[in-house]
Amino acid sequence: MTGRVLVAYGSTNGSTARIAETVAGVLREAGLAAEARPAASVPGVTAYDAVVVGGALYAGRWQKDARRLVRRHRRDLAARPVWFFSSGPLDPSAAERDIPPVAGVRRAMDRVDAREHVTFGGCLEDGAEGRLARMILRGGKGGDFRDFPAIETWAAGVAAELTAR
Repeated sequence: MTGRVLVAYGSTNGSTARIAETVAGVLREAGLAAEARPAASVPGVTAYDAVVVGGALYAGRWQKDARRLVRRHRRDLAARPVWFFSSGPLDPSAAERDIPPVAGVRRAMDRVDAREHVTFGGCLEDGAEGRLARMILRGGKGGDFRDFPAIETWAAGVAAELTAR
Protein backbone atom coordinates (compact mmCIF):
# COMPACT_ATOMS: atom_id res chain seq x y z
CA MET A 1 0.00 0.00 0.00
CA THR A 2 1.34 3.42 -0.88
CA GLY A 3 -1.74 5.34 0.20
CA ARG A 4 -2.36 8.10 2.63
CA VAL A 5 -2.46 7.54 6.38
CA LEU A 6 -4.00 9.94 8.88
CA VAL A 7 -2.67 9.99 12.42
CA ALA A 8 -5.32 11.99 14.29
CA TYR A 9 -4.89 12.86 17.93
CA GLY A 10 -6.70 14.40 20.84
CA SER A 11 -4.28 16.23 23.10
CA THR A 12 -4.77 19.03 25.60
CA ASN A 13 -1.19 19.74 26.60
CA GLY A 14 0.72 18.44 23.57
CA SER A 15 2.27 15.20 24.78
CA THR A 16 -0.11 13.02 22.76
CA ALA A 17 0.55 15.24 19.74
CA ARG A 18 4.25 14.38 20.01
CA ILE A 19 3.40 10.67 20.08
CA ALA A 20 1.23 11.09 16.97
CA GLU A 21 3.99 12.99 15.17
CA THR A 22 6.42 10.20 16.02
CA VAL A 23 4.00 7.58 14.65
CA ALA A 24 3.51 9.58 11.44
CA GLY A 25 7.27 9.96 11.07
CA VAL A 26 7.83 6.21 11.29
CA LEU A 27 5.06 5.61 8.74
CA ARG A 28 6.68 8.12 6.36
CA GLU A 29 10.06 6.41 6.79
CA ALA A 30 8.34 3.20 5.65
CA GLY A 31 7.26 4.93 2.44
CA LEU A 32 3.70 5.83 3.43
CA ALA A 33 2.20 9.28 2.96
CA ALA A 34 1.35 9.95 6.60
CA GLU A 35 0.31 13.12 8.34
CA ALA A 36 -0.41 13.89 11.98
CA ARG A 37 -3.34 16.23 12.62
CA PRO A 38 -5.32 17.35 15.65
CA ALA A 39 -8.57 15.36 15.69
CA ALA A 40 -10.59 18.57 15.99
CA SER A 41 -9.24 19.76 12.63
CA VAL A 42 -10.15 16.63 10.66
CA PRO A 43 -13.25 17.24 8.51
CA GLY A 44 -13.39 13.65 7.27
CA VAL A 45 -11.37 10.49 6.76
CA THR A 46 -12.43 9.41 3.26
CA ALA A 47 -9.26 10.88 1.71
CA TYR A 48 -7.18 8.39 3.70
CA ASP A 49 -6.55 4.71 3.13
CA ALA A 50 -5.83 4.01 6.80
CA VAL A 51 -6.23 5.89 10.07
CA VAL A 52 -4.50 5.88 13.44
CA VAL A 53 -6.40 7.64 16.22
CA GLY A 54 -4.76 8.55 19.50
CA GLY A 55 -6.08 10.20 22.59
CA ALA A 56 -4.80 11.29 25.92
CA LEU A 57 -6.50 9.70 28.90
CA TYR A 58 -8.06 11.99 31.47
CA ALA A 59 -9.81 10.45 34.47
CA GLY A 60 -10.34 7.20 32.55
CA ARG A 61 -11.71 8.82 29.39
CA TRP A 62 -10.18 9.51 26.01
CA GLN A 63 -9.64 13.18 25.21
CA LYS A 64 -12.87 14.64 23.80
CA ASP A 65 -11.59 15.47 20.30
CA ALA A 66 -10.48 11.87 19.72
CA ARG A 67 -13.88 10.59 20.95
CA ARG A 68 -15.74 13.01 18.70
CA LEU A 69 -13.70 12.12 15.62
CA VAL A 70 -14.47 8.43 16.03
CA ARG A 71 -18.15 9.06 16.74
CA ARG A 72 -18.63 11.42 13.77
CA HIS A 73 -16.77 9.27 11.25
CA ARG A 74 -17.44 5.76 12.54
CA ARG A 75 -18.89 4.47 9.23
CA ASP A 76 -15.97 5.75 7.19
CA LEU A 77 -13.47 4.50 9.77
CA ALA A 78 -15.05 1.05 9.69
CA ALA A 79 -14.36 0.91 5.94
CA ARG A 80 -10.58 1.18 6.31
CA PRO A 81 -7.78 -0.17 8.54
CA VAL A 82 -7.78 1.63 11.90
CA TRP A 83 -5.47 1.54 14.90
CA PHE A 84 -5.92 3.27 18.26
CA PHE A 85 -3.50 4.40 20.90
CA SER A 86 -3.93 6.03 24.29
CA SER A 87 -1.46 7.98 26.35
CA GLY A 88 -1.81 8.72 29.95
CA PRO A 89 -0.36 6.71 32.79
CA LEU A 90 1.90 9.04 34.73
CA ASP A 91 4.04 6.20 35.95
CA PRO A 92 6.14 3.47 34.31
CA SER A 93 3.23 0.96 34.14
CA ALA A 94 2.73 1.28 30.36
CA ALA A 95 6.35 0.25 29.78
CA GLU A 96 6.07 -2.67 32.20
CA ARG A 97 2.90 -4.35 30.90
CA ASP A 98 0.12 -4.11 28.35
CA ILE A 99 -2.64 -1.84 29.56
CA PRO A 100 -6.02 -2.62 28.00
CA PRO A 101 -8.14 0.16 26.52
CA VAL A 102 -10.53 1.95 28.85
CA ALA A 103 -14.20 1.00 28.41
CA GLY A 104 -15.06 3.91 26.09
CA VAL A 105 -12.11 3.19 23.82
CA ARG A 106 -12.99 -0.52 23.77
CA ARG A 107 -16.53 0.35 22.60
CA ALA A 108 -15.14 2.68 19.94
CA MET A 109 -12.79 -0.08 18.77
CA ASP A 110 -15.71 -2.45 18.39
CA ARG A 111 -17.74 0.13 16.44
CA VAL A 112 -15.03 0.70 13.84
CA ASP A 113 -13.42 -2.76 13.97
CA ALA A 114 -10.05 -1.31 15.00
CA ARG A 115 -7.18 -3.68 14.48
CA GLU A 116 -5.26 -2.88 17.63
CA HIS A 117 -4.93 -0.59 20.62
CA VAL A 118 -1.88 0.23 22.70
CA THR A 119 -1.44 2.42 25.76
CA PHE A 120 1.72 4.50 26.09
CA GLY A 121 2.91 6.37 29.13
CA GLY A 122 1.89 9.98 29.35
CA CYS A 123 3.58 13.24 30.07
CA LEU A 124 2.49 16.03 32.39
CA GLU A 125 4.94 18.81 33.05
CA ASP A 126 4.93 22.30 34.52
CA GLY A 127 2.74 24.69 32.55
CA ALA A 128 0.05 22.10 31.77
CA GLU A 129 -3.47 23.44 31.33
CA GLY A 130 -6.40 22.52 33.51
CA ARG A 131 -7.23 22.44 37.19
CA LEU A 132 -6.80 18.67 37.46
CA ALA A 133 -3.40 18.82 35.74
CA ARG A 134 -2.22 21.50 38.15
CA MET A 135 -3.43 19.44 41.12
CA ILE A 136 -1.55 16.39 39.86
CA LEU A 137 1.61 18.43 39.40
CA ARG A 138 1.31 19.98 42.86
CA GLY A 139 1.00 16.46 44.25
CA GLY A 140 4.33 15.55 42.64
CA LYS A 141 2.84 13.04 40.22
CA GLY A 142 3.93 14.65 36.94
CA GLY A 143 6.75 13.67 34.65
CA ASP A 144 7.43 12.28 31.21
CA PHE A 145 6.70 8.56 30.94
CA ARG A 146 6.56 8.33 27.13
CA ASP A 147 8.72 5.50 25.78
CA PHE A 148 9.66 6.67 22.29
CA PRO A 149 11.48 3.47 21.29
CA ALA A 150 8.28 1.52 22.14
CA ILE A 151 6.18 4.04 20.20
CA GLU A 152 8.48 3.69 17.18
CA THR A 153 8.37 -0.12 17.40
CA TRP A 154 4.56 -0.10 17.51
CA ALA A 155 4.38 2.33 14.57
CA ALA A 156 6.79 0.12 12.59
CA GLY A 157 4.37 -2.77 13.12
CA VAL A 158 1.51 -0.66 11.76
CA ALA A 159 3.69 0.30 8.78
CA ALA A 160 4.58 -3.34 8.15
CA GLU A 161 0.90 -4.27 8.05
CA LEU A 162 0.10 -1.46 5.66
CA THR A 163 3.02 -2.02 3.30
CA ALA A 164 2.38 -5.78 3.14
CA ARG A 165 -1.04 -5.20 1.51
